[in-house]
Amino acid sequence: MANNQGPQGNYDPAGSTQMFRAFVDEGAPQSRQATPAASAGPRIGLIVGVVAAVVIVAAVAWLALK
Repeated sequence: MANNQGPQGNYDPAGSTQMFRAFVDEGAPQSRQATPAASAGPRIGLIVGVVAAVVIVAAVAWLALK
């Protein structure tokens, strides 16, 4: 039977905390040097998506009220 106690001694009957920590530690990047251009990419996509959604809602409202 596996010992499902964490470093603090908290009992985790399913062992999910340990499995999650192993998953996170497995995929952890070795360096965290993000360039400003790389971090701006998702932000620009979000802004474009919000603008597109507003345009679509405005077009639908205009067609509905026409």
